[in-house]
Amino acid sequence: MTAIEQYLIDTYRASQHGTPMPPPPGRDDVATLRALRTAAQFEAALEGAPTTHPWRHALTRFLHRPRAC
Repeated sequence: MTAIEQYLIDTYRASQHGTPMPPPPGRDDVATLRALRTAAQFEAALEGAPTTHPWRHALTRFLHRPRAC
């Protein structure tokens, strides 16, 4: 059973029982990822390590490098 199918069943049950509707699947995914990133940055700051990822700087350098003609 997929997450969507389970959500539809839960929504139907909630409407039949008069309980609050469940949140749709994936609604809080971005917020969860942001919280994980913030926690990792906080732990890095406590350890005295850089709070940014090296791949982000490498990607920025790659995307903004001068192009040869």
